[in-house]
Amino acid sequence: MAKAAAPELKQCMDRRLRLELNANRHIIGVLRGYDAFMNVNLEDAREVISEDEFIPMGHTVVRGNSIVMIEALEPLGK
Repeated sequence: MAKAAAPELKQCMDRRLRLELNANRHIIGVLRGYDAFMNVNLEDAREVISEDEFIPMGHTVVRGNSIVMIEALEPLGK
């Protein structure tokens, strides 16, 4: 069995991201860390309920297998 490659999220560190999760849930937060399984550590996280309604979550860890998509909400510099 081939070893899985680590996700390339270095350029997203300390940037605001939007995560789309299973069951059509969305979380916005600042990426503070991640691992080889794409578990992500978010700071100042909040769940998006509607365009103008959020549930604050604070410091949050999201399990990698529940992430469908990651979107950077800030420009990614090198």
